[in-house]
Amino acid sequence: MSVPVPDTVDHSVSGTAPGAVAFWLRVALDVPLQGLFDYRADTRVPVGARVIVPFGARQLVGVVIEHPERPALDPRQLRDIILALDDTDPLPEDWLRLASFAAQYYQRPLGEVILPALPAGLRKVSAYLGKRSAGGPVRRMDRRQARKAVEIEADEPPQLNVEQADAVAAIAALREHKTVLLHGVTGSGKTEVYLHVAQQVLARGRQVLFMVPEINLTPQFELSLRARLSAVAGAQALAIMHSGLSDGERLQAWMRVQRGEARVLLGTRLSIFAPMPELGLIVVDEEHDVSYKQQDGLRYSARDLAIWRAHDRNVPVVLGSATPSLETWNHAESGRYLRYTLGKRAKAAEPPALRLVDTRRLAMEQGFSPQLIEAMERRLELGQQSLVFLNRRGYAPVLNCGSCGWVSQCTRCTAYTVMHRGRGRFNLLQCHHCGYQARVPRACPDCGDQDLKPMGRGTQRVEEYLAERFPQARIARIDADSTRLKGSAAALFAQVHAGEVDILVGTQMVAKGHDFANLGLVGVLNADAMLFAQDFRAPERLFAQLMQVAGRAGRHAAGGEVIIQTDYPDQAVYQALVRHDYHGFARYGLAEREAVGLPPFAYQALLTAEARELPKSLEFLARARGLPAENPQAFPEAGAVTLYDPVPLRVVRVANIERAQLLVESHNRPVLQRFLTQWTAALPELARELRIRYNLEVDPLEI
Repeated sequence: MSVPVPDTVDHSVSGTAPGAVAFWLRVALDVPLQGLFDYRADTRVPVGARVIVPFGARQLVGVVIEHPERPALDPRQLRDIILALDDTDPLPEDWLRLASFAAQYYQRPLGEVILPALPAGLRKVSAYLGKRSAGGPVRRMDRRQARKAVEIEADEPPQLNVEQADAVAAIAALREHKTVLLHGVTGSGKTEVYLHVAQQVLARGRQVLFMVPEINLTPQFELSLRARLSAVAGAQALAIMHSGLSDGERLQAWMRVQRGEARVLLGTRLSIFAPMPELGLIVVDEEHDVSYKQQDGLRYSARDLAIWRAHDRNVPVVLGSATPSLETWNHAESGRYLRYTLGKRAKAAEPPALRLVDTRRLAMEQGFSPQLIEAMERRLELGQQSLVFLNRRGYAPVLNCGSCGWVSQCTRCTAYTVMHRGRGRFNLLQCHHCGYQARVPRACPDCGDQDLKPMGRGTQRVEEYLAERFPQARIARIDADSTRLKGSAAALFAQVHAGEVDILVGTQMVAKGHDFANLGLVGVLNADAMLFAQDFRAPERLFAQLMQVAGRAGRHAAGGEVIIQTDYPDQAVYQALVRHDYHGFARYGLAEREAVGLPPFAYQALLTAEARELPKSLEFLARARGLPAENPQAFPEAGAVTLYDPVPLRVVRVANIERAQLLVESHNRPVLQRFLTQWTAALPELARELRIRYNLEVDPLEI
């Protein structure tokens, strides 16, 4: 970045007072335009500072990125900034480097990375204009937050086993960047390794970033961090950051971390953008989880940015998982990542017994096999808890008319509406893609028959059946519907941990990270749904999901049991699960992908187009695909890149918008990046011509 150089301007044109000195600022703004924007200031504004500037008829908060010696435009065309904001320290250089890398790699304007990454209170014009004497929103919230402190007694660490101790010693000894895979079976005590390493890093005066994939995992993790790290970092040295917080709470966490008051930050994917001046360690728990990938706006992978940030800051990053992504496992196998293995459970002697129940010739009762019902009865007699896992919320996936074949269809999407049991008199049909809701009709809209029946089952219907089948049992359901209210998920999990629940029905929300002390049985319904998905990552996700949920059983006592109901017990995924054989599954999966040239042996980007009519979306993609052939000189990397034919998405229409996609692939990552930079420069003009919306996703997880 160049040093700011003052320049004298034509005051009769600029409006600057005669004799005044002007400073040129190059500012990033959250607008869908490439490049930065030049402004003038009458005082020196540091790089990383926020400013309020005019942009057309609007006023926007921007961030100063450079001090050009001369502006890109005629100085007489430049506008003055409205206000330089000084209520926080400027964004540090390393943070700006992270944002710049994310913008380049994910092919987005820098302003569309920087501004959304800031807490809302730091990017709202209304928080500042007209309130200059109020001291700024940050200082006002300091006093409010101080009254909300939580005191938790320190906890004594358990004795580490040999594998844990070896991993702690090796990771804590690192004084430079290394990416470490901590591969531990479920219940092997990965969290204890994190905590022991963090204690040593904190003792050296550094900060620690802990990342978890989902909000509902933060309360349990928070208790462990407060209890174990308070002696080293201080009772109030932990900050929490996730999208479930209010704007004020997130801003307060951001400020405490930036000022160094918070020594430990626990957060979901957005926490990767928190400024941490004394960062010494990053931990990414459940590194394989798809929740680390942002699915709108800047479609970044927080895990991948964590690795880049650790490299940039020259600190270690630990990726923990019982079922690492095949990309991570491939790096470990090749020696690019260090790997430490926790091969046995820390508390129970043996992993749970995993049994496949072939359901093809069984008389099922509301989706339950006799074997699973019997096992649940046995656990109730023993006073142990059971978990029924079904990754489908609602009452039933679809409502059907037995007379004419009508099925409940969303009027705005090419998808079925899911039947939900309502809290009042009426049941609802809801689309999980666009949010459309309607009352369940009294009769078939097509033929008038009143014999409408739910087809299939979701968590609500399973909960209803179990309440009838086991009237003496205390049953709880944890899914996106039962945890809509703030704090409801934490309250439900607290009931499970307190032993106030006998049977827990849940979706993927309960599959990972939770340590249920009295859970003896896990039953899995409808696992086969993912076996034949179009996405090539489906088997990997199924294996990880089932291995994770199976790991909830028998964590504190031997005798845990897992029952997976399936029509395809001979499938390789299930056979590897029965053997608890992640190594074998990964070896087979990587060999299969290498044979057909799929990631991690290739690199991909996905261009998605959206329009009112599908032909428009397909036309845009077809013309985008043809750009390299029309102008070969502008695309020198095109020969090493494959652009596949445009195709409609599986769910073509969502909220009356029809979508199509085009896959771009190369066996060389830098080549793909250079091509995308050339290609995306030509797409906005084409999109304006066709009046189309588009998104480019680098390293897509779903195709």
